[in-house]
Amino acid sequence: MKIAKIIALVLLVAFIAIQFFPTEENQSDRVPKTDFLLVNKPPKVISSILKASCYDCHSNNTAYPWYNKIQPAAWFLEGHIKEGKSELNFNEWDDLSDRRKNSKLKSIINQIEDDEMPLFSYTLIHRDAILTKSEKDLITDYMKEIKDSL
Repeated sequence: MKIAKIIALVLLVAFIAIQFFPTEENQSDRVPKTDFLLVNKPPKVISSILKASCYDCHSNNTAYPWYNKIQPAAWFLEGHIKEGKSELNFNEWDDLSDRRKNSKLKSIINQIEDDEMPLFSYTLIHRDAILTKSEKDLITDYMKEIKDSL
């Protein structure tokens, strides 16, 4: 029993200690002119779906949940956001070459059709980010339109 108390105390101290290591927040109060939504001017329904299901991890402005101040959850979020932005940052869309845009559009379409995006771990908390069949079809059809116009 004494060992269990020591382990619990050590874990509690470690948990408190890691709270002093903050993460870098992904928040910006401006939308650059290179943003996907500004450049392509999609219908409102498409914009809403992208903002709800994609922009938290794939833009320069994340709407953080309450638990983003608690470690190690904040580290987990920061890692997902950095990885998401490294793959695709919708705020920097118009900085991409047509070839890269084509590649990104193909990837978006495939990942949505294969239920890889949005991530399951994201949709567990963000229930509004879950894409219905009709929303998937709307997004993929729209992305195919853009792809064909490049």
